[in-house]
Amino acid sequence: MTHRIAIAGIGAVATMHAESIADIDGAELVAGSCRTEERGREFADEYDCAWYPDTESMLDGEDVDVLSICTPSGAHLEPALAAAERGVDVLCEKPLEITTDRIDEMVAAADEAGIRLGGIFNQRYNPVVRQLHEAAAEGRFDDLSVASAYVPWWRDDGYYDGAWQGTQELDGGGALMNQSIHGIDAIQWLASAAGAAGADSAADGAGNPNPVEEVFAYTDRRAHSDEIMEVEDTAVAVLRYRDGTLGQILGATSMYPGSLKRLQIAGRGGTAEILEDELVTWQFREARDDDPEIREEFGETDSGGGAADPMSIDYANHRRNIEDFLDAREDDEPYMLDASEARKAVEIIEAIYESAERGEPVRIE
Repeated sequence: MTHRIAIAGIGAVATMHAESIADIDGAELVAGSCRTEERGREFADEYDCAWYPDTESMLDGEDVDVLSICTPSGAHLEPALAAAERGVDVLCEKPLEITTDRIDEMVAAADEAGIRLGGIFNQRYNPVVRQLHEAAAEGRFDDLSVASAYVPWWRDDGYYDGAWQGTQELDGGGALMNQSIHGIDAIQWLASAAGAAGADSAADGAGNPNPVEEVFAYTDRRAHSDEIMEVEDTAVAVLRYRDGTLGQILGATSMYPGSLKRLQIAGRGGTAEILEDELVTWQFREARDDDPEIREEFGETDSGGGAADPMSIDYANHRRNIEDFLDAREDDEPYMLDASEARKAVEIIEAIYESAERGEPVRIE
């Protein structure tokens, strides 16, 4: 089966999609759309595909099976609706959209059209994160005590100046909605797996309610001027999960020179901690024979992880993510990051923003 794929929005992340598609057997990039002709033609030449000035004409002019949406975050809804009108499946970059209301509009259109709508959270396809998920699903942590994410990054003024990043309209938020959302999705996914161990619920989170029940947060703009950024560059939040687990989130693009992101989950049964791609802690009350091998496999990282340069991120996890969607489509099987699952991180961030504005805890119903 050949999956004919078009990309809406030819920005930096579109190159990761294009490179990934080129590596996947049975995937073919047929076209890309953007308003800037020079960029569009350069992209078309580099990836041997067609260029269109807008998504609608691209979908009408090409035989497309899947639309990969790589437009700015607050402009995901419109190409998704265009694809749904034409019966084309959608794979959308994170976040699905910048509010849950806009996501729900996408979901309603996809359901009515009978198409697939899936999200991209490439950290779920990072082998070391999957190792934690497997341990959580097996109940190795016992009842979780803590599930936290720390993203202490830096972006210089040039990253925001004159760009859609950092705007309320198209970014929907700052260090949380744009950069830290991967860590937020990862910890809610890991917490879901731990809560599902031995329970009547899905370890991959699909069909389960959001595992986060309540948040309390502060956000601020500390390192960038109002003239170049409208949203937060620094955020801290405390989480209470539905099963009683507690957590913390640090999301920042204000911490020069930027350092590696950290995920941590722990409970009575053990602790695991990832520093970027390095497994810095892997200790369990009930050790297993393969634990030393796991520590050795993930014992170091040479990735900058986007701490200061967003283009230093390798596209291997994107490739795995896209391939999983295409495999699910080909086999007519459920996709791990369907719209209901990809929505959860945005729901958490939305609650964090509301808490910071109101100065009080906010529940996620």
